[in-house]
Amino acid sequence: MAISSLLAAITRRLEGKVALVTGGASGIGACTAKIFVQHGAKVIMADVQDDLGQSVSESLGPSNCTYVHCDVTNEDHIKNAVDKTVSTYGKLDIMFNNAGISDPPKPRIVDNEKADFERVLGINVTGVFLGMKHAARVMVPARSGSILSTASLASNLGGASSHAYCCSKHAVVGLTRNLAVELGQFGIRVNCLSPYALATPLAKKFVGLNDEDLENAMNALGNLKGVTLRADDVANAALYLASDEAKYVSGHNLFIDGGFGIVNSAFKIFQYPDA
Repeated sequence: MAISSLLAAITRRLEGKVALVTGGASGIGACTAKIFVQHGAKVIMADVQDDLGQSVSESLGPSNCTYVHCDVTNEDHIKNAVDKTVSTYGKLDIMFNNAGISDPPKPRIVDNEKADFERVLGINVTGVFLGMKHAARVMVPARSGSILSTASLASNLGGASSHAYCCSKHAVVGLTRNLAVELGQFGIRVNCLSPYALATPLAKKFVGLNDEDLENAMNALGNLKGVTLRADDVANAALYLASDEAKYVSGHNLFIDGGFGIVNSAFKIFQYPDA
């Protein structure tokens, strides 16, 4: 085997794997689908943004990626997406519950609307629950698989997002832990990812800033200086958790926040005078 071919084989960390990514048409989902394909996986992208989803899927190649319309709050849609994955590629190795939304930024709970709260929980919590349920349906008989979900820095920190969003991401961690306990007996791993704020369509809509302004604002607030969090950083974390390199990692909430979540802003004891 040529050295280039050998290196390609070594670096393709998902060779032979099949993944389903919800919210795959944009942001973290689209970036993850691309990286999964680059590492040898076959991917089903599920979303409600049909034109965008079809475009991203076509750019990854029809032999590597297929798009399916899916509203994650509709159990029939989730069931169909899982069944489509199995019928198209023969199995499901990786389920990435990434679809999510936020609500209008209203810091006072008295200004929050019940309908907005329920809409966020419907997609961010019920959608994750349904993805987990139907992934388990096909993974348990196979006695293998990796289930991932997108949580957030807000899964362990108050005051960083809306009440509904914070609540929903705490719930994702709870679902992750409970399911990891249940499915461990079948060799199925269940984990979630908690990124700091980054320039995605969801974040930009929430704060009303463009890519550059949002990144500058988050860099100024962030703990780890000199680097900017981007979607491919989160996608690479998903790649690790989905791959066999994480074969004994389950029930874990992986923070991609540059240490922001452990900072006590009341203390400045590590500040250098000339920093």
